[in-house]
Amino acid sequence: MLRFEVSVEDLLRSRFALSPALDLCLLLRTLTGRGRPLPRAWATRLLPAFERLRRETELDAVLALQTSHGGPDFVAPPPRGLTQTWAQDLATIRATPLDAARRECVATATGPSARDPRVRAVLDSPDAVSRIAEAMDQAWHELLAPDWPQLRAICERDVVHRVGVIGEHGWATTIESLHPGIAWRAGGIEIGFFRGGTVPLVGDGLLLIPSVFVGHVAAHLEDPWPRTLVYPARGTAALWGEQETVPHPDALTALVGRARARLLLALDAPASTSHLARSLAMAPGAVGDHLAILRSAGLLVRARSGRSVLYRRTPLGEALVAGSG
Repeated sequence: MLRFEVSVEDLLRSRFALSPALDLCLLLRTLTGRGRPLPRAWATRLLPAFERLRRETELDAVLALQTSHGGPDFVAPPPRGLTQTWAQDLATIRATPLDAARRECVATATGPSARDPRVRAVLDSPDAVSRIAEAMDQAWHELLAPDWPQLRAICERDVVHRVGVIGEHGWATTIESLHPGIAWRAGGIEIGFFRGGTVPLVGDGLLLIPSVFVGHVAAHLEDPWPRTLVYPARGTAALWGEQETVPHPDALTALVGRARARLLLALDAPASTSHLARSLAMAPGAVGDHLAILRSAGLLVRARSGRSVLYRRTPLGEALVAGSG
């Protein structure tokens, strides 16, 4: 079992962040069959480009650094916050000293693929860092960048929801909601399916990262990362289902229309117009029009939260969604 010892100061310093580089690494592991399976339609779309990148770029060297438990820290640097971008991650990767990168490669690249002469030539080269960074940049733009606005919106919505839970129910409920295997007991966070003993946070807090590519929870326990939990973002299952099946009419769709049904179903947590537009790949103007109609019908209400206006379902909207099955 892994247990984080948590103090009041740790709670004050705990925070959320997004990590484009980490999600890219998770996607690459998935495409090699070592991660959470992608929806069939998405895998069919990405696999040809993935195989072409393996032939035409140094991507196999990046893949040799990825294991089922993670990869070297320099290819997935710790994120700074919720505004983290791929450009920032890439700049950090490129700035890695060669000696530090080689030490991590020696510790990580231990599988059969790392003995491939083509891969070995990259990892042992004096420009290994720049070649790995270039391969990751090409993979980002061809495999993840087109979907990133939608996936990022899902993660942002998740954070909005978790912050609301903290305000209404406190940190213990929020932490336990991340995964059924996580429990808050006696001033600590216990994860029964991990090994690691007791890890004090020593006033540094916990970094929480939502991701669309993890099926369970992952943890970072060693420097340079802060103590971190990576957890499945809310709404990912609906996204997978949306991409994996062809939508068909049901009672809710027949009643309010397909677009408004999608919006109602997506509002399992409060969200803004822009978040909904990005996560559902809809035009912001169309989302605004549909939200206005649903609100006038008594199915939604809206309230300001900081600089955003968030929509949520009313009891009538909740009943309608629940009744649709």
